[in-house]
Amino acid sequence: MGWLLFLEVGRAVFLVYFWSKSAALPLATLLGTFGYGLRLDASVAAYLSIVPIAVFSLTSLVGPGDALKRLVAGYTLLLGAAVIALLTIDLGLYQAWGFRLDTTVLQYLSSPRELIASTGSAPLGRLLLALAELGLAGCLLYRLLVRRLPPLPPYFGRGRAALVGLLYLILLIVPLRGGVQQIPVNQSDVYFSTYSFANHAAVNAAWNFLDAVLRQGDEHPVPHFMPASSARQLVQELYPHPKTPTPSPSIELLSEPRPNVLFIILESFTAKLVGSVGGEPGVTPNLDSLARSGVLFNNIYAAGDRSQKGLVALLSGYPNQPTTSIIKYQHKIETLPHLCRSLGAAGYSSAYYYGGELAFANMQSYLRTAGYERLIGRSDFAARDQNSKWGAHDHVLFNRLLADLGQQRAPFFVTAFTLSSHEPFEIPIASHYPGTDETSLYRNSVWYTDWALGRFLKAAQQQPWWAHTLVVLCADHGHPLPGGSANEAPSKFHIPLLLAGGALRPEVRGRVVSTLGSQTDVATTLLRQLALPTASYKWGRNLLGPIAVPFAYYCYDDGFGAVGPAGVTTFDNVSGRETSRTPGVPAQQQQRGQAYEQESLLDFSRR
Repeated sequence: MGWLLFLEVGRAVFLVYFWSKSAALPLATLLGTFGYGLRLDASVAAYLSIVPIAVFSLTSLVGPGDALKRLVAGYTLLLGAAVIALLTIDLGLYQAWGFRLDTTVLQYLSSPRELIASTGSAPLGRLLLALAELGLAGCLLYRLLVRRLPPLPPYFGRGRAALVGLLYLILLIVPLRGGVQQIPVNQSDVYFSTYSFANHAAVNAAWNFLDAVLRQGDEHPVPHFMPASSARQLVQELYPHPKTPTPSPSIELLSEPRPNVLFIILESFTAKLVGSVGGEPGVTPNLDSLARSGVLFNNIYAAGDRSQKGLVALLSGYPNQPTTSIIKYQHKIETLPHLCRSLGAAGYSSAYYYGGELAFANMQSYLRTAGYERLIGRSDFAARDQNSKWGAHDHVLFNRLLADLGQQRAPFFVTAFTLSSHEPFEIPIASHYPGTDETSLYRNSVWYTDWALGRFLKAAQQQPWWAHTLVVLCADHGHPLPGGSANEAPSKFHIPLLLAGGALRPEVRGRVVSTLGSQTDVATTLLRQLALPTASYKWGRNLLGPIAVPFAYYCYDDGFGAVGPAGVTTFDNVSGRETSRTPGVPAQQQQRGQAYEQESLLDFSRR
């Protein structure tokens, strides 16, 4: 009972911590998070009670002893501290990631500084207060319900007491499984609302984490929304066979057949802050200015919501997975196509620049497999430039890039990944926007990265290599801010894509392409302009050619969004329900999203 009450207190702390979201819920829904979440809480409480009840049975047989009492007390203290730590970490990461604690956090074990930086936007004072509240609640419940338990009456013999303890252990099977139903309890049993936040609040963070750990080695199951032939047909309509002749030629952008390619990935650059794609004006003046002399794609969606997922989508043209990432699996990433290899086969030299830890989330392994000739990471920057929790700030990265590109053998394929607009949104120059709230800090970090990009571009345009270079700029993913977009909201995934540089033909400058597309289309679009093979990029389309079915797919933690000309439909895999639909969106759009997820996860499982 003590563990169960403590876990309910943990849910109350979660709801209070995110009160702005909780206050938006109807009262019945808010209370429902406790009622529906009780099954997972009871399951965790039952697991935590196995050892104390087993010790009770043992002491009943051998007689009470101080050593066994100390064992129970130590066990309770240790497990209580672990659960409190998990609940507190969950608070910090939910604010940054939008989903409850799972094994995603384990990807950061090799680079703990990145984990700390990810939670850097969480208010430290509120986190410490929540930690204190959980600790105080645990201590009070232990004193009230455990230490004050009365001793067994004299007539309650040892054998009888041991038998009762054994019976308790057997009865624990019911809450362990979440009931007497055939299938043990899982997250879908507590998903009860059309409000995503309410469903997330009903999930027990400790249960979610341990369940994910136990399933860590499992292949992720392929959903079965429809017969395989139906799913295959719907996906084939999106990606016609490469040999199928196109009814009209692609738009030709380049003034030379083999220009240099400078691929810049912009951390967390949501379209909401980029004026040229309909976002807030003035935050990215340099990017907006560049758009007026380049080719702007204003209807592009990120494939997922994490940096490592965006990396794979952009450079390999490969879809993201809702509950994992292919970048974690070395044997799978070795089967992926990659721009670096495709361009290397055409004679391009290559290098990759990042101011942070290359080992983060297995990115270095992915980049090595891709065949980059040089990798420049955090350790390659001077100690005096290590002025960010993530690593070297963006102007330092661009300074290094500018210094090196003059010596890079042409034609080159060079990738640079910015980082300063990642949580905790630290910038090394004076703030441009007033305020210290999270939205103001984020807006300032995007403004700073744009400022650093502008300095770099101004200097780069004076270099001999600029006239022979195509610059590709795209975000790795979007962001909930500003506005606090819901985890599944399309506004969180809308991002900018821009082609610029001296290698563009004069007559295409200033063009705006409104074709609906995804990050997975970028590699195919680039390779088609270079007249290089694209057959291995089976999940990409040429955004500058005719597209029969306008469509974009994105996924988040166990759900997906399907974007079409009429709007967006989102679907939650745990509850098996559609969570939102723009008026006028046809039912077939959700079916296309389901087919895409089914087929892409089948492809993932076979690699």
